[in-house]
Amino acid sequence: MNTSTLHASSRREAAPLAGVDAPLAYLTEGAIDAQYTVWPPSSGREPEGPPKTYYPCHIADCREIADSLDLQRDGFVFRQQVSPFRDFFDDAKVKAIYYGEMEAYLKALTGAAEVFIFDHNVRSVGRAARGEAGVRAPVDMAHGDYTAASGLRRGGEIMAQRGYQGPAPKRTMLVNVWRPLHGPVVDLPLALCHALSVAPEDLVPTPIRHYMEDELTAPRLSGEIFSLLHNPSHRWYYASAMQADEVLVFKGFDSDESSATRFTPHTGFRHPHQPAQFQPRESIEVRALVIDPRAG
Repeated sequence: MNTSTLHASSRREAAPLAGVDAPLAYLTEGAIDAQYTVWPPSSGREPEGPPKTYYPCHIADCREIADSLDLQRDGFVFRQQVSPFRDFFDDAKVKAIYYGEMEAYLKALTGAAEVFIFDHNVRSVGRAARGEAGVRAPVDMAHGDYTAASGLRRGGEIMAQRGYQGPAPKRTMLVNVWRPLHGPVVDLPLALCHALSVAPEDLVPTPIRHYMEDELTAPRLSGEIFSLLHNPSHRWYYASAMQADEVLVFKGFDSDESSATRFTPHTGFRHPHQPAQFQPRESIEVRALVIDPRAG
């Protein structure tokens, strides 16, 4: 489905959205035994991933359609969200303060019965290159964070860890909130692939293992994500020149099998019009379990 046409119709406009043309990395066709191994930057080891192939893609600017985007219908939204929090490289403060702020924000956004932030990634090319603990480089390959099986399993684990005592959820979602730490982002923005343009056969279940700073002999977490095969029907979106008071919120998993936007592939990409002088992108992405969001 051409989502640019879909949104243009809702805005009573026929013109396609403005955007940029840039290569995006996909899983190489025919890759055998694809898997990811994620090492902490402090280990000095580079992340290991399956072979990738770059394809030229048009990435539409969703600023123009921000007011019409809906998390349930489109799988992602772009919103202004002003946060007073600034200590993003202090892991303890992020968990103690920012998690609660984002839980309240997502609860209001989704109308959920409960929201639990359970994880976050802070990304910075420079800090990751210096081996700073807890900081990773931006991801340069299209992927989805969960499969149907791993999404259900992760949701159950989080509820157990948080001692959730409420009624059995009718629906759960795993939702990410992505925010730049400063703006404008002009080098490595985040691109999102509209789920309505992704065919089931484009999504390839791929094992992933995460090692942590304090344990390099065995993975702390093992799971399964989706790698993405190229399809010219894919419709990609980003938000131009994002600022620190703006966020992209997107579904990584939806337990509602009738939802057409259960998974949202995404990737960082190199902006083709990156200026000669710029402040490199730094960002934070929190992951949340959303329990019984309002229908939509």
